[in-house]
Amino acid sequence: DSLSRLFTRCGPVQSVEICDKPGPGDKKEKTTSKFFNGKTVTGFQVAYVIFRKPAGIQAAKTLSREGPLLISTESHPVKTGISKWIASYAASVVDREELKAEVDAYMQDYDKKIAEEEAKAAKQEGVPDEEGWVKVTRKGRKPGVPRTEAANLRMLEREKQKRARKELLNFYAWQHRETKREHIAQLRKKFEEDKQRIALMRAQRKFRPY
Repeated sequence: DSLSRLFTRCGPVQSVEICDKPGPGDKKEKTTSKFFNGKTVTGFQVAYVIFRKPAGIQAAKTLSREGPLLISTESHPVKTGISKWIASYAASVVDREELKAEVDAYMQDYDKKIAEEEAKAAKQEGVPDEEGWVKVTRKGRKPGVPRTEAANLRMLEREKQKRARKELLNFYAWQHRETKREHIAQLRKKFEEDKQRIALMRAQRKFRPY
């Protein structure tokens, strides 16, 4: 945003691409996600400012004669320190409903794409190509599960039942251990009482007042 603002004086800025090193690099795919934008480039960076019109490039060449460009000014200060941390934390808090809607839309597009590919492969299965070869596709016993709302709910219910069964088994195991521990404690207590009783009986036999 700061670079776009600085170079807007030269002409309309189409985009600013930030890379970790100079060079042509790989062309990045346009991301439409609000939550998943790939990794952030840190350390030394190179920026490529792309203008909407060629005149913007010519105007940018004359900027060096006007002196250095200041990114942080009184009217547009760059946040640093605590204010930057606060802004970063505020930006990291996402709207759950908005995130869920984006993920659901992405998965629907993905499922649609997979269904189209499977339909296309089914049409081509058994049909020889130009050289006469027939492509055979191996299918598993369990086809892909559609990621619909009902399928997600069924999957969550199964996971919930698994957790409940596991917790019940853990409870039974804990109860068995506790019962065994109490039984051992009672045996030890009875053993100590028997020892004391035997010691008392021996002492009484040895004591002869007459």
